[in-house]
Amino acid sequence: MDNRIEHLKDFFNLYAVRFNNALNDATPDIEGTVNSFSNCFIAASPMAIACGYNNEEFKAAISQGYAFYKNIGVKTMDIVSLETITLDNLHEMTKVRWKSSFVKRDNSKGSIEFENFYFTQTKKNESKIFSYITGDEQAALKEIGLI
Repeated sequence: MDNRIEHLKDFFNLYAVRFNNALNDATPDIEGTVNSFSNCFIAASPMAIACGYNNEEFKAAISQGYAFYKNIGVKTMDIVSLETITLDNLHEMTKVRWKSSFVKRDNSKGSIEFENFYFTQTKKNESKIFSYITGDEQAALKEIGLI
């Protein structure tokens, strides 16, 4: 197997570990999450295409995001599957299928699966996310009654 593909598997598994630690009262590794992104990046969803910068505002957004998921009852964010396509000598596209397990306010439990696409650049065995594509997360969270 291509060393970069194995490296990206480890990269995204660590990304998931950081997310789960933040959801489960461990001290969130905000720096680790922030360091997974390039200096600037593009986020695309059905709501908008936005440019972001890896700065103090982004650090605050990561922290707020973890708090949001925890507050609505998300307990785990686990990788179900991961497929990476090598685009050239430096770039990859990885489709990650996530499973989010939750407990609603009425104590009922459930889960939802969704896919995100991440574009990364890997140099000297270090990967950075420079773009990602998500589905309509807000609609999905409303549909299952979390928000």
